[in-house]
Amino acid sequence: MKRILGGLIAVLASVCILTAQGARRPLSLDDLGKIKDVRDPQCAPDGRTVAFVVSQIDVKEDKPGSGHVWTVGIDGQNERQITSSTDSESSPRFSPDGKYLAFTSSRPGKAKGNQVWLLDRSGGEASQLTEVKGRLQGYEWSPDSKRLALTIGDPDPDAEETPAGAAAGGDAGGASTGSGQAARKAPKPIVIDRYKYKQDVQGYLLSGRHTYVYLFDIASKKLDRLTAGKADESSPSWSPDGTRIAFMSNRAPDPDREPSSQLFVVDAKPGSSETALSPATSRGGRGKAEWSPDGKWIAFLEGEDKKYAAYGMEHLALVASDGSSAPARVKATEDLDRGVSSPRFSEDGKSIVVLVTDDRSVYPALVNVATNRVTRLFQPPVVVSSPAMAGTCAVALSGGDSKPTEVYKVDPLATGHRLTQLSHQNDAVFAELQLGTTEEVSAKSKDGTEVHGLLTRPASYAAGTKIPMLLRIHGGPNSQDQHTFAFERQWFAANGYAVLAVNYRGSAGRGATFSKAIAADWGHYEVDDLQAMVDQVVKMGVADPNKLGVGGWSYGGILTDYMIASDTRFKAATSGAGTAFTVAFYGTDQYIIQYDYEIGPPWDAKAWETYQKISYPFLHADRIKTPTLFLGGERDFNVPVQGGQQMYQALRSLNVDTYLAWYDTYINGKKPVVSTAAQEKQ
Repeated sequence: MKRILGGLIAVLASVCILTAQGARRPLSLDDLGKIKDVRDPQCAPDGRTVAFVVSQIDVKEDKPGSGHVWTVGIDGQNERQITSSTDSESSPRFSPDGKYLAFTSSRPGKAKGNQVWLLDRSGGEASQLTEVKGRLQGYEWSPDSKRLALTIGDPDPDAEETPAGAAAGGDAGGASTGSGQAARKAPKPIVIDRYKYKQDVQGYLLSGRHTYVYLFDIASKKLDRLTAGKADESSPSWSPDGTRIAFMSNRAPDPDREPSSQLFVVDAKPGSSETALSPATSRGGRGKAEWSPDGKWIAFLEGEDKKYAAYGMEHLALVASDGSSAPARVKATEDLDRGVSSPRFSEDGKSIVVLVTDDRSVYPALVNVATNRVTRLFQPPVVVSSPAMAGTCAVALSGGDSKPTEVYKVDPLATGHRLTQLSHQNDAVFAELQLGTTEEVSAKSKDGTEVHGLLTRPASYAAGTKIPMLLRIHGGPNSQDQHTFAFERQWFAANGYAVLAVNYRGSAGRGATFSKAIAADWGHYEVDDLQAMVDQVVKMGVADPNKLGVGGWSYGGILTDYMIASDTRFKAATSGAGTAFTVAFYGTDQYIIQYDYEIGPPWDAKAWETYQKISYPFLHADRIKTPTLFLGGERDFNVPVQGGQQMYQALRSLNVDTYLAWYDTYINGKKPVVSTAAQEKQ
């Protein structure tokens, strides 16, 4: 007994010493609830303060937590929370005169729903500024700080408030029979008359409801429509002198069939008539337009043709704000052959700063409008997002493979352009963690195309050791795995796995040809690329070829199905929100435009052949030997759960070990529905 106690004391003493010396521990699933999400940095006009939003998962309620506004000095000092309520606060924006900090929130006030609130920076509590009855989607300060441009969606005319004392539960459409409970009306039918009638999160897209730009006067609180148009409007942007507003809108006769937006400009007066600055065929992209400092030019983003909309890059274009010139794509970024975003003019108007998505990195670049020269401001590997500038203040979000996203100051070009961390929301948690190491890997695909990816190894990995490996496939497909902190990769690594993330053809960051290669040819080049990268990591002596797993969500789930139907070496798979018999999704998901223009309607003979070809995991399910868990969301309009149901049924019919789990993503507290076979094994 003495010997055992002596050994125990020695072990405890050594643990205490290691802890005192800063010993780190492996990442655990519990850490997911400790890591804070930092987003939306904004510079104060004087350049001394930065506002941003911080949120954290609510573990107790098992839901995303409330967001709150924080500020920090540009010198990194005095980081503090300045809003707090039971509801979230988001979208902090300083008034141009620096007197106020506005934000949006659904906290209790004079009007319900999301509203703009105003915080006087000289002191005092925040007060509700707007009393919007519709769906407030965004706002922008006028340069003189006297008005706001609000983007508001029409209210739902059928929406009804729950009567006081009414029951909060019960079956939909059933009348309440309990004492003191109000009777509940049966829901009205959903009547559809639009070509595209579904959108994930938004739900059913019904005719007669639109989103418009409004002008809101701060002093009088008067709200007026900016234009008299009858089409959706978005992304208002004030001219530097405050006399005009640029915005995006789709004025096509049938906007569902022509989904891109045009750029318009209008006088900043109620009921003004707008002028189109770009043609209806310009394929207006996402994000708001940016005015040059002298107000003569507007920079905006253009997308791709409908056939390649799922794979295309966004292009930088310029147009004269008075309509005297046709919009022209900026040659410098076209020659770059990379997608760009977040354009901002320099103070002298001679250059435009853009974010460039380039091979696992996202970096800011300076585009000289006159010389067509592109200057990269940071060297990869780096990922920068959400840039904001005001005067001498320039900030952005950044992090790394083993660093969470925080707010960083972007030092000017004259001092070498470096990133200096300002916020420290996650420093304490990450100081405890022992994280895996991430490296860049590449391989030659079957046809010689070079493919790139990221490999994360456990922190305790010993060189020359073969360990289990998971191929985790990103969705999109037009996105990329990049040098950012990925909890999933690190969590698997903490549990002894090598984790491979591959930017297969169709991904962003490698140019237009690379992205468009898979159009109407799903499950071909992507599978070649993924297999080549798995072979490479096995060849490196890292991956144990007898202990391979694969999985992904959305297009990553689709590719998981393709992989297990093409390659039997994987010992297990997880396929989330995938498809099976692709033609069955025509009219049941949100991608009707992509089906019609990329593949074609099912009644076209050539298109029908394509639908069959890209459905091979389902139509040739007898090739699959891999035990697979299929997952999905019961009300997912993006990739409905029916794909997972079909694949589950096919494998179950073939006696392949398989589970099916789907979640009701709209109702809190409802447990996932799990297949009977899975429940029996549990």
